[in-house]
Amino acid sequence: MIPIADLTRKNHVPGNYYAPRTYLRGELEMGLLENRRGDRLLALPSTFLEGLYAGLDREVGQASGLVLFNCGLWWGKHFFKRFQDEISDYYQMSLTDMKMADFLQALQHCWSTYGWGKLTLDQSYQEQGFLVVTTYNSFFANREPQASNLPVCFLEAGVLGSFFSELSGQELHCVQTSCESLGADCNRFVIGLRSRFGSGGGAG
Repeated sequence: MIPIADLTRKNHVPGNYYAPRTYLRGELEMGLLENRRGDRLLALPSTFLEGLYAGLDREVGQASGLVLFNCGLWWGKHFFKRFQDEISDYYQMSLTDMKMADFLQALQHCWSTYGWGKLTLDQSYQEQGFLVVTTYNSFFANREPQASNLPVCFLEAGVLGSFFSELSGQELHCVQTSCESLGADCNRFVIGLRSRFGSGGGAG
């Protein structure tokens, strides 16, 4: 006789793990925010990010972009680890065994639920060794004070570069080529081996 638990487990079709109503849990009285596994989450108010950007600009000037990019690298590494643990446990398979469509959908849902905007991947440049990631309504671009005519999503570039480095097992670099803060309709990031960018591959 087959246990009912086994039947329900085999017929289970995974849904959106990052659906906000089930993924985000909080207690307003205690000021706690957790995910569905009970891991602590941190909410970053827009005023905090604006103050961080302004403070870095005053303290280190033009080097603030590099500082933010390096912070994004650290953030992206830990973001990947959490994403990997959550999705592998939910789908009962490693990320490398997942269908590309399922992986991409999970990443898009995660990005949106975290409040970072909308994300898409373009693999049409894969033969040239590049992956193009596009984000819309970026939380990072909308909070960065625009002081030059250059893209400003250094944190986001660092997160993406680190995330896909961990995923691929190679040290990849990320360069932003368009930015909403400059009036573009999206933020576009090109990810690949640093050597493929030539001498023009900057911090983000």
